[in-house]
Amino acid sequence: MKLKLQDVIIALGVLGIVMVIILPIPTVLMDVLLVVNIAASLLILLMSIYITEPLQFASFPTVLLLLTLYRLSLNISTTTLILGNGGNAGNVIRTFAEFVIGDNLVVGLITFIIIVIVQFVVITKGAERVAEVAARFTLDAMPGKQMAIDADLNSGLIDEQGAKERRAKIQKEADFYGAMDGSSKFVKGDAIVGILITLVNIVGGLVIGLTGNAGMTTDEVINTYLIATVGDGLCSQIPALLVSTATGIIVTRSTSENNLGRDLAKQFGTQPYIFIILAGMLLGFSLIPGMPTLPILVLAAGFGVLSYVMIRAQKRAETAEEAESVDAHEAAAQEMRKPEKATSLLQVDLISVELGYGLLPLVDASQGGDLLERVVMIRRQCVMDLGVIVPVIRLRDNIQLGTSEYVIKIKGVEVARGEVMLDHFLALSTGEVLGKVDGIETVEPTFGLPALWVSEANRERAELMGYTTIDPPSVIATHMTDVIKRHSAELLTRQQVQVLVDNLKTQQPALVDEVVPKMFSLGELQKVLAALLRENISVRDLGTILETLGDYGNFTRDPDALVEYVRQALGRAISKRFIPDGKGHVITVDSQVEQLILERIRKTEQGAYVALNQRELQGIFLSLRNATERVTKMGLTPIVVTSPNIRRYFKKLTEQIAPDFIVLSYSEISQDTEIISEGMVTL
Repeated sequence: MKLKLQDVIIALGVLGIVMVIILPIPTVLMDVLLVVNIAASLLILLMSIYITEPLQFASFPTVLLLLTLYRLSLNISTTTLILGNGGNAGNVIRTFAEFVIGDNLVVGLITFIIIVIVQFVVITKGAERVAEVAARFTLDAMPGKQMAIDADLNSGLIDEQGAKERRAKIQKEADFYGAMDGSSKFVKGDAIVGILITLVNIVGGLVIGLTGNAGMTTDEVINTYLIATVGDGLCSQIPALLVSTATGIIVTRSTSENNLGRDLAKQFGTQPYIFIILAGMLLGFSLIPGMPTLPILVLAAGFGVLSYVMIRAQKRAETAEEAESVDAHEAAAQEMRKPEKATSLLQVDLISVELGYGLLPLVDASQGGDLLERVVMIRRQCVMDLGVIVPVIRLRDNIQLGTSEYVIKIKGVEVARGEVMLDHFLALSTGEVLGKVDGIETVEPTFGLPALWVSEANRERAELMGYTTIDPPSVIATHMTDVIKRHSAELLTRQQVQVLVDNLKTQQPALVDEVVPKMFSLGELQKVLAALLRENISVRDLGTILETLGDYGNFTRDPDALVEYVRQALGRAISKRFIPDGKGHVITVDSQVEQLILERIRKTEQGAYVALNQRELQGIFLSLRNATERVTKMGLTPIVVTSPNIRRYFKKLTEQIAPDFIVLSYSEISQDTEIISEGMVTL
């Protein structure tokens, strides 16, 4: 990282503050340092007034700490000068003391004490409390703000970049208010130390003046040390008061488009009649005997004139707004008469869910709906399970649907439909039902299982009778998850592949540079990944996939052959996915069937296929169905295992009768997996 001038200045500044504490400072230099302290405090106060939101001055907690340390270092140095230099600590301190104290030392002391009390009791304590509450509420509100961002992202109101920026802003707000809560303690400590240093200066000056060798009288000691001490306290406490005020302004400042002055003018300007009431009340005060009539009448007249001016300005603004409204309506009418831009109608959402009117409470957080939160979890779960970034899922209402219906669309085309009842629970049989439960018979939308809609009152009985109950949002979320996984290959676009490749490039740049796009284009890689997703295989391990493509890309360009090589490389993950317990009860394929398939493979420009006659196909399908039924009755998922060279061809055959049928090859099963044959496919 290149060292910049600003970094050097900050480092030298902090070092200089420490050196001020250690080294003796001449009075001339002390005058300069005190003026710098006052100027810096004024700068901080002006900055706090003119910012529009606290994060525009996000470095304020650190600046506050450095200013406090700087002020304390000056206190220590001035104490050394006052006690060790005969009360002479420079012209700035002497001028402050003479200007405030004048001819009466008691008045000066009282003024100094009042300033300290105001700063410590009112401003510092108040700012500390506000900072503490703001930090607590900001941290408590973070989860809600995060969910709101996720909801806006899923509804399409913002994109991924916008969501990232808003999350970063929320984190910065939490860090800022947390830092303000801590830095306000420094301000409080600074006020206490200022009081203690002043007492030390008074006592020390009296002791040195009365017991020293200078032979000073009591009046001389007071005029020398006490006045210098009060001047030093004022030089320290007035800048501290300015900084404390700035702290209070920042922690009480809400986010706005304008600075504080413009906000006050705008907000008071919307209520001009309150100034008329104020003028009337002041006139009433002027009638009280003994009150200064002339100043009160001047103020009342001023507020009356101000109110009149504001009312006139408000009426002019309303007239201009009405004229703009008429112009806007005319412009809108002209815009409607223009030819419609057809390109705006061409956009198609990759995934969308349309809800009937009765299901809208599911997406309304104010009514307890959490479907948007579930959509966020669905996208995250699909990333973990499939390794692809699921596009934004659009949720919208559709008055053409039934009140309890919903439709899931892929690329604008309906692929699934379901119906839920908001005030009921879906009861699914676990296999052993102990009794009858009152409910409305239905079909579970995801897997097509028979089910019941039971009311809240019957839910507990249904669970006791052996049913599993699911709330409506979970029914829709499960259906959406299943649809996304079934159509993940269609949802994988070239742009998403590019995002996956770019992400991998940050970790394995050499691999990506070798394979994409030198050996394979994005389109070719997309075909391989889509083929894996089509058979429910995760592409999360993109590094292994590209490694395999790089190894075999020089030997073949056939996407189907490359997919088989990739599947073998992902063998351990495939085994764990489909045989999680390490013991696979599978269906094998007879060697005669495998030999027949090999002999009947025909390759064309459009791809390879197996040319079997009707009798051979029926024999294979019948044998496969019998074996599948046998495995299903055992409560297991049917899995067919074949030799590697016919796996993809056998998979294409089974797609005709069971698109989701699992077909693995022996090369894809890890060595530590036990294979138990529960049937065989024969002719």
